[in-house]
Amino acid sequence: MNGNIPVLLVEGRTLPEVWERSVIEVWEKGIAIKTEYDKTGDPPSKDCTMVMVIHEPMGEPRIHKAFPGGLDNLEIYKEEVLDGIHDHWINPEEGKWTYTYHKRLFEYEVEGKVIDQINYIITKLSSAGHSRRAQAITWNVLEDPPTDDPPCLQRIWCRMFKDDKGRSVLNMNTHWRSRDSFKASFMNIFALTELQGLIAKRISEKKGEEVLIGRYVDIADSYHIYGAYYKDFKMFLETVKNRSFEERTWTTEFAMPVFEETKKGLELEKNG
Repeated sequence: MNGNIPVLLVEGRTLPEVWERSVIEVWEKGIAIKTEYDKTGDPPSKDCTMVMVIHEPMGEPRIHKAFPGGLDNLEIYKEEVLDGIHDHWINPEEGKWTYTYHKRLFEYEVEGKVIDQINYIITKLSSAGHSRRAQAITWNVLEDPPTDDPPCLQRIWCRMFKDDKGRSVLNMNTHWRSRDSFKASFMNIFALTELQGLIAKRISEKKGEEVLIGRYVDIADSYHIYGAYYKDFKMFLETVKNRSFEERTWTTEFAMPVFEETKKGLELEKNG
């Protein structure tokens, strides 16, 4: 024990492959440390600083069956981040949400102005794909420090580079203050890589040329498994041990009927 938090690196082709290995890595190599959310009798969490590299973020299979939540929840979360379907739930005065990622990324409020940071990224990279300035932040220094649940995602950074065929490739990094590795990070990454795809599509439309989706890098300062659900995580480990990777994953094609049905439900909710 030297007082240092371990820094772990997991690299692979697809999202479920990298996510699965990342949670196993923090379980096996993370430190035991208390959190501000522990209840009496809870074991300490497992924790590390984690760097994940997904070389083909849209590669199939794209969904891990063991992520906590159903396919409908995955679609809802994606719609929250990309389309702001639940921005109207923000109401800290009534003890409700204090922010959404969509609101902070697409409608960041500062000095009486509303800034679409994603549009800034698209505009910046459309004119200078090599720019190092194409980023979006979420942290509000006035509002977030006093709250009980401040944003985990801190920053998105994008940059383009040419492949050997001369095509532009959009790379994305995301930086996280804190991350529930087992119960939150899969849906986080799924939604953020969908955002990467959206940015690539809009740059492509703006420039009138193909923009490919490149590697996705995910950096979490605190990547943890809470002691309160060690039992659930051990069941996950048994699943990994006893089933093949193909049996542990779904393709987007398999999930699409559920996604489409969930979208219809969200439209009814919006119009109702």
